[in-house]
Amino acid sequence: MSSEPKSLERSRKSPNKSSSTKLQTLGLITVALSMVILFLRPVSMYFLIGVFVATPIMMLVTFWLTSYRGLFRPTAKSIATGVISAALLYLIFYGGNYLINNFHPLGIQASSETSIYSTIGTHPLYLQVLILLFDGFGFESYFRGTLQNFFSSKIRNQKSKLGAVFLSSFCDSMIHVVSLNPLWVITTFIADSLWGFTYHHTKDLSSSISSHIIWDIAIFIVAPIK
Repeated sequence: MSSEPKSLERSRKSPNKSSSTKLQTLGLITVALSMVILFLRPVSMYFLIGVFVATPIMMLVTFWLTSYRGLFRPTAKSIATGVISAALLYLIFYGGNYLINNFHPLGIQASSETSIYSTIGTHPLYLQVLILLFDGFGFESYFRGTLQNFFSSKIRNQKSKLGAVFLSSFCDSMIHVVSLNPLWVITTFIADSLWGFTYHHTKDLSSSISSHIIWDIAIFIVAPIK
């Protein structure tokens, strides 16, 4: 039995689906343009709009380029892996925040990383949770379920397929360059890489979505890192 998602297996059989580089490029451009809304100033005005525009577009592009149901193979083990990776990522950010606050490497201020996401706290709790749910499902659906799978399908050497994790993470972090926030670009790459590795290990989108949502809720609602 193949260890790759059924959606990816099907796409290889059809040149008109996600195996098409042109379609993948168009999908990436569409997602990138929608994400620009997240970075428009003033953030307090555009961020909420951006969340409910960009993340549904990510999911729509995923539906367009893949067999979405085939991306999910939920098991107790894969969900547990997602929970563990969320905890690990929280610890990584906690340690990074400590180093930045105490040693100021590169002269970057820790507070700059959350300058856009800080707007989440101005909304009612139910809306904060809804924003984070959309964030988790949207980003994981596209950057892991679509883009990472596409890069993986182009890498023939099985041992080198882990490179797809970093390629998709790099694409997401480069889109974040528009924010003009270098720390946000760096942290996006770190977080995406861990979620990408989680998905690479489980081949189940439920694991990376679980990790993303749990981490979001922990770091932005339950126990913010300051």
